[in-house]
Amino acid sequence: MEISFPYALTAELTHRCPLHCPYCSNPVELAKRKSELSTAEWLRVLEEAAGLGVVQVHLSGGEPLLRTDSEQLIAKARALGLFVNLITSGIGLTKARLHALKDAGVDSIQLSIQAAAPELSDRIARLKAFELKRQAAAMIRSAGLPLNMNAVLHRQNIDELEAIVELCRDWGAQRLELANTQYYGWALKNQQALMPTREQLAAAEEVYDKTKARIGKQMELIWVVPDYYADRPKPCMGGWGKLSLTVAPDGSVLPCPAASSITSLTFDSVRERSLATIWYESAPFQAYRGTDWMQEPCRSCEHRMKDYGGCRCQAFALTGDASATDPVCRMSPHRSVIDEAVAMANRDCGPQPFHYRGLNADTDSIKV
Repeated sequence: MEISFPYALTAELTHRCPLHCPYCSNPVELAKRKSELSTAEWLRVLEEAAGLGVVQVHLSGGEPLLRTDSEQLIAKARALGLFVNLITSGIGLTKARLHALKDAGVDSIQLSIQAAAPELSDRIARLKAFELKRQAAAMIRSAGLPLNMNAVLHRQNIDELEAIVELCRDWGAQRLELANTQYYGWALKNQQALMPTREQLAAAEEVYDKTKARIGKQMELIWVVPDYYADRPKPCMGGWGKLSLTVAPDGSVLPCPAASSITSLTFDSVRERSLATIWYESAPFQAYRGTDWMQEPCRSCEHRMKDYGGCRCQAFALTGDASATDPVCRMSPHRSVIDEAVAMANRDCGPQPFHYRGLNADTDSIKV
């Protein structure tokens, strides 16, 4: 089987983060600060990524601004000819830091937003962050940098979809990703509190279509499909180990940001092997490439080269077998797991409390 080179690298600089979002896609067990790659190690990773064929690098976390070497890494990536996107909560961003990032050569900044209403936004993040995000957006635009934004949609904010779009447009965003919650890691623990009802989703899709038509080219809108309500699974990162790779804070190299949740695989580290060797030869990257690994009904399915059997992380999380057909697929023998989750979301059971990482759901106050 021919293996193409990766197009993009997600560099997770740290799992440390000032927010406590209940839909956090990072692993349940976060990488400790003492295990994070050093500056020198990250510089080498960037060199190896460029040599491998990567053209885009996305600096993420956690909160990448908690690393004091972000500017140095950006400058290195730009010197290697890589496009650099910084994915941030905006917390801790100052004018001085922003100008340092700009001088280093950052190409774009992606800012997260939790909701359009400040009180709801702060409750979701478990931090008084809304005003800080507004200030961050204003600084980014004043610096002349492209502002992209993303909002994770769920049961408790999807009803204000139009307000979220208008807020991001008012703040000067060029692009907005509306990402319906994907249930990995901490989000899976909060599934009942996060999954919208069918009525909510149908209303939101109608609002999205109308809003997209109304604003036209003023701002690019991206809709990430809520796959629990679909009959067919989403493609697994465009194919497992096919288009992109992720380097976790501790140096583990993953086919996708959520792959560390598949505990049946042991992922190699850039501290022990080169990025190219891992990409082309490591067992985890080979595990679900192509179609030979597929079970039925995927193996003989006409859609197998379109959806690649669905999400491997989701299959493992819901069935304990990463090679199983993604339960979202209507043909999956495990589809009942999805149907039960959807049925639960559509019962009139009242609002469910969030479970925050490292905090009690209802007793800890929002930090300033």
